[in-house]
This record gives sequence, structure tokens and C-alpha cells, in this order.
Amino acid sequence: MNIKNDNLLNIAVLIPCYNEAFSVEKVIKDFQKVLPGAVIFVFDNASTDETAAIAEREGAVVYSVPLKGKGNVIRRMFADIDADIYVMVDGDATYDAQSAPRLINHLLAEHLDMLVGARHHLDKEAYRLGHTLGNKLLTGCVSKIFGGDFTDMLSGFRVFSRRYVKSFPALSSGFETETELTVHALELRMPYGEMPTPYCARLEGSTSKLNTYRDGLRILKTIVRLYAVERPLIFYFLLAMIVGGLGVLLSLPIISEYVTTGLVPRLPTALLSTGMVLSSIIFFIAGMILETVTMGRREMKRLAYLAIPALTNHYLNPRQKENMSKFTNEE
Repeated sequence: MNIKNDNLLNIAVLIPCYNEAFSVEKVIKDFQKVLPGAVIFVFDNASTDETAAIAEREGAVVYSVPLKGKGNVIRRMFADIDADIYVMVDGDATYDAQSAPRLINHLLAEHLDMLVGARHHLDKEAYRLGHTLGNKLLTGCVSKIFGGDFTDMLSGFRVFSRRYVKSFPALSSGFETETELTVHALELRMPYGEMPTPYCARLEGSTSKLNTYRDGLRILKTIVRLYAVERPLIFYFLLAMIVGGLGVLLSLPIISEYVTTGLVPRLPTALLSTGMVLSSIIFFIAGMILETVTMGRREMKRLAYLAIPALTNHYLNPRQKENMSKFTNEE
């Protein structure tokens, strides 16, 4: 959907929702207030409550996404909505709408493609200890493997440029999509940033859809999968070293006995060690081949990214600049 209004800069607010009838009204009203020129989109992910009806009543454009999972919702969002700047926020009313103009201003001023609203907890009830520790662990893993200096990789409050959105493949299906969003920016070496934003507890009656252990394991699996896909040479070299090393260790007593007696009494062990060494060689060759494939795929993604013009703050007309400055100063 193309956004048409009288502004030079088209801003879309994207709100993924699943059973957020208690909070979606507040989220829509808050963003309508701070971003009066933006179009609000609510993507209802097969909710069983009145989320879609409430969103329509409040003036949002509602899309229905029957395929469950936040990753599936984001894939539909990025495919269907055409804008210059995208503000993505969860529909649980835990993120601060007043921060949106400040995030957009920073995105434009620094010529960024993605800006993450890092959660600053105002309430102990807002973020459970298990979620905090898991977030730090997973964010640290991504930083070690892919680089970057994110502190809150799993935040659901982000601002994107059009060139980011239209070059993002969106392969994940669930909550692990935030990891994929982060790695996409790091792999293409896009300009990105992070800015602290207030984070509050859910409204009374609203329940979290997150499962600390299940979703944490899915995110960890996604990190391993992305590592294998984006760093195949290192990934398969490590596999080759592990398998090959074990094969050599198994073969040492057999070689020693053969040198001493000229006999190979443990033939199954000898065959196993030989197979493991050969497998390690195959892993290494596979890594080299896949590294070449990955480089070609990365070049294609980079070219698709560069084919989309960059945004600058010169696209803001005087009315938009005034609106942005007003809410930024209030912050």
C-alpha cells in the first residue's frame, strides 16, 4: 500500500498485534498524537479478541495476517506497506510513543537505516529477570559473532529507512525475527544506531505472549543458523577441527600399536577414525564453497539495498520539522 498525503516525507507506524484488545487503542492514540502526519497500520495476527475492531474504530488501517508468528507479520508488513520511514512498535503499550519523533529525527540527522529503541525499564514489573538475563546473553552472542554494539537486540521498538525495509528478506516466522533484523543490518554494514527509550509494564488485563525458555531457545537456534549461513567458512572450519581432532585422537593408539606390532586389531575404530578425518576434510571444503556462495548472495543483497535512494532530513517539510521539534523538545 502506498501512503499518500500532503507531506514530503511519508511515515508509516506498523503495529503487530495478537490479542491486544486491552492496549491497542492507547497505542494508536498515542502515536496519532505525536506523529499526526503518519499513517497507522495494525497487523492483526489471527487475534481471537476485539483487537481488529478496536483498531478500525480508532482510525488505523487494519491488515489480517492468518499465518501466526511475529516474523510472518513483519514479512507481510514490509512487503505491503510503501513509505519513506517505518516506525515499528509492539501493540502492548509498553513502549513510549513520545520517543518516536526523537528516534526519527536521529535516524535522519545521522543518516541511519535502522535505529533501535533500547528499553530503559521504569518499572520492575515491566521486564522479568529471566528476560533481562536472556536478552543480555543473546545480544552478547550476536555481538561476538557478527560484531556491533547493541545492548537490546530484542527490542520491538525500531525505526527503519525505506532502503532497509525493502532489502530485508524476512525469513523467520516467530519472535526470533528481531535477531534477523539486527544481523541484516550488521551483515550489509548499514549505518545503524541505538537510543534509550522508556519501557513500562503492560496494562492491567493484558498478558505477555513471550515464553522465556521456548522463545530463548528459538532465538539461540536462529543465531546458530545465521552463523552457519553468514559465516560458513568459520562455522564449517570449526566443525572440521572438532570432528578431525576426535578422529586423530581415536587413531593415535591404533597407529602406535601398528608401528609396534604391524597389526591393526581394532578395525572398527580404525574405520571410524578414518571416516571422521575424511568428514572433517569434506566440512572444510564445503565451508570454502559456501563462503563463495555467501559472498555472492551478500553482494546481491547489497546491490538491492543500494538501488533504493537514501533519506535525508531535507525531505521534511516545514510543518513536519515543527511537529518533530515540538515533541522532541517536550521529551
